[in-house]
Amino acid sequence: MHLGKSVRLERIFNRNTGKTIIVPMDHGVSVGPIFGIVDFRDAVSKVSEGGANAVLMHKGLPRRSHRGSGKDVGLIIHLSASTSLSPYPNAKTLVSSVEDAIRLGADGVSVHVNIGDESERDMLRELGQVTSIADNWGMPVLSMIYARGPKVENEYDPEIVQHCARLGEEIGADVVKVPYTGDRETFAQVVEGCDIPVVIAGGPKMESKKEIVEMVHGSIQAGGAGLSIGRNIFQADNPTLLVKVLHGVVHEGWSVDQAMELFEN
Repeated sequence: MHLGKSVRLERIFNRNTGKTIIVPMDHGVSVGPIFGIVDFRDAVSKVSEGGANAVLMHKGLPRRSHRGSGKDVGLIIHLSASTSLSPYPNAKTLVSSVEDAIRLGADGVSVHVNIGDESERDMLRELGQVTSIADNWGMPVLSMIYARGPKVENEYDPEIVQHCARLGEEIGADVVKVPYTGDRETFAQVVEGCDIPVVIAGGPKMESKKEIVEMVHGSIQAGGAGLSIGRNIFQADNPTLLVKVLHGVVHEGWSVDQAMELFEN
C-alpha cells in the first residue's frame, strides 16, 4: 500500500483496534442546515471530544470547523452531492475533487453511489475515476454504497447489502459504508464477502439510544470495522456522551449493558 495512504488511514482508523467512528456532517447540501449542524464548529467539537476518529463534510466547511485548539480529529471530504429538492435526489454528481481534498489537508475522500438508480452508470463511472486518481495521490477513498431504485424492494436485504459492499471493493475503494442488515448473522455475511473495512450507516433517525448501541454492537460482533453515523449522533441530546459510549463499544469491546450503564450514570 502507498505509504501516504497508510499514514492517512491511521488518522481515520484507530491503529490499535483497526476500527473507526466517523461522523458525517454533509447533510447541509442535501437538506439544509438541520438541527445539530447549524453551529458547525460546535458540532465538530462535540463529537471530537467524545472520541470520534473522523468527521466528514463538503469542501466549503473545513474553514468553519478548523481550529487551533481542541481535540484532533480526522477529516474526510465528501466529493458527491444531490439535493432533496431535485426530482432525482438519488442521482449523485461529483462537486469536488481529490486535489481539493489534498489542498484542504484531508485524510480521505468519500463518494456516494446509489446502485439501481437510473443514473447508476454515471455514479459508477465517477467512483472509478475517483479511486484511480486517489490511488495515485495515496488518498483513501470511502465509498458509500446504497441500493435505491425502481428494482430495489428492500435496501436492507442481506444479499443486496453484500452486493453493495463488494461493489465498493471491486471498484477500488479502501473503505465501504453500507446499511446494517438488521442482525449479526446476516451482516457477518456482508463482511465475509468483502476484503476491505466495512462500516455501517446510521439510517433514519432512531427512537432510542439503545437502538443505536444495539445496532453498532451487532455490527462489531459481526466483524464490522465501525460506523459512519450522522444525524443519530449530531442530533442526540448529548452528542459527546453518545460518541463516548460508542467508542466503548467499537474500540473497547463493551457489551450493550455496559454501554447503557454509562448513560444511566
